[in-house]
Amino acid sequence: MTQDAPLVLLDGASMWFRSYFGIPSSITAPDGRPVNALRGFLDAVATVITRERPGRLVVCRDDDWRPQWRVDLIPSYKAHRVEQENPGAAPDVEEVPDELTPQVDMIMEILDAFGIATAGAPQCEADDVLGTLAGRERRDPVVVVSGDRDLLQVVRDEPVPVRVLYLGKGLAKAIKWGPREVADTYGVPIDRAGPAYVELALLRGDPSDGLPGVAGIGEKTAATLLAQHGSLDNIVAAAQDPSSKMPKAQRNKLLAAGDYIDKAGPVVRVATDAEVDFSTDSDELPLAARHPRKVVELAERYGVSSSIGRLQSALDKLPS
Repeated sequence: MTQDAPLVLLDGASMWFRSYFGIPSSITAPDGRPVNALRGFLDAVATVITRERPGRLVVCRDDDWRPQWRVDLIPSYKAHRVEQENPGAAPDVEEVPDELTPQVDMIMEILDAFGIATAGAPQCEADDVLGTLAGRERRDPVVVVSGDRDLLQVVRDEPVPVRVLYLGKGLAKAIKWGPREVADTYGVPIDRAGPAYVELALLRGDPSDGLPGVAGIGEKTAATLLAQHGSLDNIVAAAQDPSSKMPKAQRNKLLAAGDYIDKAGPVVRVATDAEVDFSTDSDELPLAARHPRKVVELAERYGVSSSIGRLQSALDKLPS
C-alpha cells in the first residue's frame, strides 16, 4: 500500500442500520430471508474502499450499545430506545428490527471469510472503539465513516489527520469533516474543534440519545459561549465567578445544571482507552478473500454474489 493510504474505521451498526432502512426488505436470499441490510452494507463498504483507497480497515462493533457506566451517570441515556413492549424481555435491550439481527450475523460471517477486521470492546459502544483506534493512531491518516454526528468530536490535524466521512445525507452525498468544517459549521474554536464540538453537544443536549442538555441553552448559545470563553471549563468558571461579565440569565441556567454538566462529560465524550478486541491478527485490508471458497458459498447462500463481486472489484483496484 502507498504511504498515504488511510486507516478507515467503519461505524458498523450505523452503516447496517442505514442499509436496512434504506433498501427494501423485498431483497431476499434464495431461501426467502431478507438480505437488504447485508447487500447495502457490502455495497457501502465497496464504495468507501473505492473512494478512500485504505491500506487498513476496521469495522467497529457495538458490543454494548448502552453501557451501564453511562446509564449510572445519566439515567435517561438512550432510555427511550429500550424495548419495553414485551414485559418478559430483558429490561435493557435495544429495539432492533427482527429482520436485521440475522443479517448482522451474515455480515460478520462474510467479513470473517474475507479476513476483514472487526473490533469491539467490553462495556463500550462502537463510538468508543472508533474513538480509541483514531486516538491512538500515530502512523496513517484516519477516516471515520459514520452517520452519527457525535463522532465529529474526533476530528484533528495532529499527530495524524483524523477526518469523519459523515453519512447523514447518504454515502453518495457524504462530506468529509475536519477541524475547519466543524469550526465553520458550528462556530466553535478551530484550534480545539473536536473537543469544543463535544462540549457544544453536552450543553445543547441530544434528544436522540436521551441527553437533556442545559435547560435554555441551545446550539447557538452554546457556540457563542464557547467562542467567548474557549472551553466548557472556562464557561463553568465564569458562571461561578460573580465578577464575570456573563449575563445573569445564562449564569443561573449553567449553575442550575451544575450536576448534569459534571456527570455528562464521560457520557458524551467517546472513550479513548477502550480495551479493543480484534477479530483478526491485523487490520491490514486484504486484497483477496482469506477463505475464497467460504466467500463463494456464503455469496450463493445469501444471494449477494453481485455485492461480493463489487467488494472484490474495489479491492482489486488497490495498489499491492
